[in-house]
Amino acid sequence: MEEERIHRLETRLLHTEDLLDTLNMTVYRQQEQLLRLQRQLAELAGRVSSMATETPAPGSSDEVPPHY
Repeated sequence: MEEERIHRLETRLLHTEDLLDTLNMTVYRQQEQLLRLQRQLAELAGRVSSMATETPAPGSSDEVPPHY
């Protein structure tokens, strides 16, 4: 009876350790993905910022088109 109880506890412990390893790997992958997305967002923000400060192309200003 005592051996069976110990065996059940050991089995539960192994399953718990496996679950913990799986969860840790999931968190690690999500952190890597989050860092990658943050870098991409910073790059895109830089591009948008530089586009906003560029001089507009000729003809793209608020000039009235010739047909008006």
